[in-house]
Amino acid sequence: MTQEWDEEYDAVVVGSGGGALTGAYLAAAGGSRTVVVERAGTLGGTSAYSGGAMWLPGSPVQRRDGVADSAESARTYLRALLGEAGADKREVFLAEAPALVERLEKDPALAFRFQVFPDYFELPGRVPGGRSFVPVALDAEELGDLLGLVRPPLDRDRAGRGNDGSAPLTAGRALIGRLLLAYHRTGRGAVSTGTRMDELVTASGKVTGIVADRDGRRVRIGAREGVLLAAGGFERNEDLRRAHGVPGSAGFSMAPAGTNTGEAVQAAVAAGAATELMGEGWWCPGVLMPDGRPSFVCGFTGGLVVDAYGTRYANESLPYDRFGREIQAGPGRTPSSVVFDSRTGGRLPAVTQPPWGDPAAHLESGTLVRADSLAELAGLIGVDAERLAATVERFNRFADDGKDAEFGREADEFGHWFGEPVLRPVREAPYYAVRLVLSDLGTKGGLATDASARVLRADGTPIAGLYAAGNTSASFTGAYYPGPGIPIGTAMTFAALAVRDMAARSAAGGTA
Repeated sequence: MTQEWDEEYDAVVVGSGGGALTGAYLAAAGGSRTVVVERAGTLGGTSAYSGGAMWLPGSPVQRRDGVADSAESARTYLRALLGEAGADKREVFLAEAPALVERLEKDPALAFRFQVFPDYFELPGRVPGGRSFVPVALDAEELGDLLGLVRPPLDRDRAGRGNDGSAPLTAGRALIGRLLLAYHRTGRGAVSTGTRMDELVTASGKVTGIVADRDGRRVRIGAREGVLLAAGGFERNEDLRRAHGVPGSAGFSMAPAGTNTGEAVQAAVAAGAATELMGEGWWCPGVLMPDGRPSFVCGFTGGLVVDAYGTRYANESLPYDRFGREIQAGPGRTPSSVVFDSRTGGRLPAVTQPPWGDPAAHLESGTLVRADSLAELAGLIGVDAERLAATVERFNRFADDGKDAEFGREADEFGHWFGEPVLRPVREAPYYAVRLVLSDLGTKGGLATDASARVLRADGTPIAGLYAAGNTSASFTGAYYPGPGIPIGTAMTFAALAVRDMAARSAAGGTA
């Protein structure tokens, strides 16, 4: 049956994070007329807010830096952590990752460098210093008019400010900027911002396009080869979170406001897709900022965290997903309180994004409280004064000894990566406290897919013409976050596999 379209392309990519733009670039570079469909006014989503790390084992980037990494060591590590769950996707990922990086680096716009950042579990196959890498910083001038399409830095974006045209793009924004530049230079790639996709079009059991809202009207966009859904998860949709039992709240997610509300997942489900892991997320602790939103926090170099009872319950220097799971594991842990002393002058002894900023602004807003004694501080944060004093005294003994006998805070490589002692006594008044909440970097449950990123029905058969990657799909890492950059690395890899499969099937006559 002939279908009428407002626009028609070979490949339609919904979303614009690291995975989506990788897929779009490879599709366009391979000769397919491609469009990136993004509901927001800028590109990058949560990837733009990130550190830009990519967990892509055994690539030329690690080899150039002499890193003792390989697909085999990554396999050992993932097996030790995940067992044999998701083995088919694991093997495809490990085989494809080095080849993907080699392919991307052939484009002069795509440049990467190794950066030390330890994996998150002390298990066989872990590489000292980590195995992830990051994009090389990109001069804003190189993007030219494309700069306006890249999501601004997190602090500027939240404040409603645009890009600083004189500042280089770093971290996640460098990844988005470089992928956008490479995509643009193919001459076969279009971008449609402000376009909210919420429906798939099917014909004879095959997905042939999408329907979206743009400027107050419905548009039908055809996809001759296929549709790749890489539009993030549903972390900003409180109703969906509640329906699937996702801990935390939409308001405390680190995803950009007004994005990632799950329309891509819901549209695929309406077309017959199955879902998996819908209660899972990529967790992190967040400290509340004066605007009421959280700031991602990790790498505590001082202080301690206590629950509503004034009790310490975890190693504060755990990797962020692991600490987020500790917050969920017991009552009275959200919110928690970060307690520290005057050594930092009121500045939080940790890495935050967006940056913590001026303590005076936090004191004025109430997101930071200060007291001359621990007893007074206990009253301000609502915990038992004697219990807090005992907790701090016990912690101080550990700090004096240089060994955390309770949670082993000093023991792991990850805790020392941030460059300062992780055990430091808390005994110099005035004392400070900050509220700590459960935040997330996105949901990680979504559409069920096979090893070619084809979206599957409940019976395991693929929906022809439909693919998913990133947080729109269910992660093969399940309830674990193996290392820095695995959300972006797996999104990029499975997006690459998706466009390869759709092109191959198109060349073969569109067989499912």
